[in-house]
Amino acid sequence: MDYDEAEALRRTSPAWRLLGAKNAPLVLTFLGRVFVDGNVRGIAGAELVSRLDDELFALNARLGAETFPRAAKEYLDEWASHGWLRKYYPPGADEPHFDATPAVEKALSWLQSLQSRAFVGTESRLTTMFDLLRQMAFGAEADPDVRLGELERRRDELEREIERVRGGQVDLMDASAQRDRYQQFARTAVELLADFREVETNFRDLDRELREQITAWNGSKGELLQDVLGNRNGIAESDQGKSFHAFYDFLLSPQRQAEFSELLERVHDLEAVDVVDPRMRHIHYDWLDAGERTQATVRLLSEQLRRFLDDQAFLENRRVLDLVRTIEGTALRLRDEGAPAIGAEIDALAPTVTLPMERPLYAPPVKQELDSSNADVEPDEFDASALFQQVYVDPEPLRAGVRRALRGRTQIGLAELVERHPIEQGLAELVTYLSLNDSAFSIVYDEGGRDELRWRDADGRARVVAMPRVTFARIDAVQEARR
Repeated sequence: MDYDEAEALRRTSPAWRLLGAKNAPLVLTFLGRVFVDGNVRGIAGAELVSRLDDELFALNARLGAETFPRAAKEYLDEWASHGWLRKYYPPGADEPHFDATPAVEKALSWLQSLQSRAFVGTESRLTTMFDLLRQMAFGAEADPDVRLGELERRRDELEREIERVRGGQVDLMDASAQRDRYQQFARTAVELLADFREVETNFRDLDRELREQITAWNGSKGELLQDVLGNRNGIAESDQGKSFHAFYDFLLSPQRQAEFSELLERVHDLEAVDVVDPRMRHIHYDWLDAGERTQATVRLLSEQLRRFLDDQAFLENRRVLDLVRTIEGTALRLRDEGAPAIGAEIDALAPTVTLPMERPLYAPPVKQELDSSNADVEPDEFDASALFQQVYVDPEPLRAGVRRALRGRTQIGLAELVERHPIEQGLAELVTYLSLNDSAFSIVYDEGGRDELRWRDADGRARVVAMPRVTFARIDAVQEARR
C-alpha cells in the first residue's frame, strides 16, 4: 500500500472514521454487544433506541450527566449518516430497522487485536499453513503418479501411527497445543461470521450499481436485460459466490452438523481449554442463520430488481400509448379542417398493416423421390408378439416403499433401497424410481459419488448399472436443517 491509497482510505473508509470518532468507545462497545456478540442482523428502531437509552443512562450516572447529553435517536441517526449503521425499511414494515455495517466489525477486530494476550499460539498456525500449501500443491497436480505418491505417503504415515497405537504408544497433545488450536478455531469462526455481513453488503452494492445503470440506460431493452442478467450470473460465478455456495452446501449436510456438534462438545470438555468462548457452543447455528439471511437478501434484491424493470417497462408502454393518442388526435383535427385529398377511403374499421419484414421468404417446396423398384414383398404372416410385450411400472408401490423406508430416518440411498427391495421389472422400474414425485420426500443427485445397482432379468441374466449417487430425503428434515 502506498501513500495515496492510505490517504484515500483515511478520507473514505467508515472504519477509519469510526476509530477516530469522539464517541468511538460508545459506538464500538454498544454496537459490538448488540449486533456482533448477539449475531443480530436487523433490529427494530424502537427497540434499539430503548437499549441505547438504557446504555446512555448508565454511563451518564457513572461518568457525569453531561457525558452524553443528546437523545438516543439522534446518536443512531448520526451513526447511520457516517456509515456505521444501515437504516432501512423491511418489506411491509413502516418502522425503520438498523443493522451494523462491515466497518463496525473491522474496527472491532482491530481494537481486539490491541489487547494483550496471556498466551499467543504459533505452532497451530504453522501446521495450518503447511496443510494449505500441501492441499494447493497436490490438489492442482494433474499427474496421476504424483498424486498416487502423495496418497501412499499419507497412507504409510497412518499405518505407522496405527502400529504405534496398537503397541500402546499413544502421543497425546499437550495443554498448550490444545489452547493454541482452540484460540485459532475461535478467531477463525468469528472472522467467518463477520465475512457473511461483508458478502451481504457486496450484494447490495452490486444491486445499487445495477439500478443506477438501468436508470441511465440509453440503449435497447434487449441489451439492457442481457447486461443485467450477465451481472446477476456473475455473482454466482465469481470466486466469492462459488466459495459462499460451496461453504453453505457443506454446512447444510446433516452429517456434517452432527459431527461438528459432537466435536464441539468434546473440545469444550477438555481440561486444557479453561477459557471457553460462549459463542463457540452454537457458532455453526450462527453460520447457518447468517448464510440464510444472505440468501434471503439475494432473493429480495432479485425480486425488487424485477419489479423495478417492470415499472420501467410500464412507463415505456405508457409513453408509446401517449404517442399513439397524439397521432389519433392529430388525424381527427386534420379531417375536420378539410385538408387536401391526400388519402383514400377503405371499407373497414381500421387498415391492415403488413410490414415487409413480417412476410416470410420464399422457400421452394421439397420434392420427395420415391424408388420402389427394389421393394421387398413382406410375408403374409409375421411374429407380432413383440408389440404386446410392453412393460408398465406402477409408481405407487415404489412411492409407498420409499415412504416406509423414511419413517425412522431422514434419508436413504437408492442403492440401499434396491438392495432391500430388488428390481423386478428391469430398467423401466429403475427409471420410475428416478422420476418419483411426492410431497413427503425429494430426490437428491450427488455427481461426486457413484453407485452400482444390480438385478436379474426375467430370463435370469444379470444387469449392472453404474450411475451417480441418488438419495431420497424427507422434506421436513431438509427444511429443519435449513432453519
